[in-house]
Amino acid sequence: MEATTSIWTLIFTGKNFAILGAAIATLVAGIGSAKGVSKVAKATAGLISEDPNKYGKSMLLQALPMTQGIYGLVTAFMILLQAGVMSGTADTLSVGGGFYFLVASLPIAFGGLYSAIRQADVAAAGISVLAKRPDAVGKAVISASFVELYAILGLLISLMMILFGNVA
Repeated sequence: MEATTSIWTLIFTGKNFAILGAAIATLVAGIGSAKGVSKVAKATAGLISEDPNKYGKSMLLQALPMTQGIYGLVTAFMILLQAGVMSGTADTLSVGGGFYFLVASLPIAFGGLYSAIRQADVAAAGISVLAKRPDAVGKAVISASFVELYAILGLLISLMMILFGNVA
């Protein structure tokens, strides 16, 4: 029984929970970004097969869903910094403190996942607009950018929790 308890004590530490939170922020938001960029790239492939000169205008629409993955990565760095993982002081982080960082990763993780995929839907529709009206690409970018707000809100909530939470 003693050996089992020590294994759990080694696994469930504040440091490990904080690292798990950083991984979740990066992976989940990154999955949304990858799916989103892929969806818009597929739409762009159809566009440039008809008119290769429109590739440059489509680049911004392709890049928009990528930002959610970047937000997840920024959140992960902030967790690792605040938890002391990067400075080597995370061994003193309580289990509750580590779990707090894990919870703080969730707004950007799931907000980024969902908004990247939905932003890709709007951006892919923008690619259709670009095919017929190249002069309207700015409107398509603005429309797709509106969806970005929800990822930014998730990022802000996660960062406020990380930076201003009283974690011991």
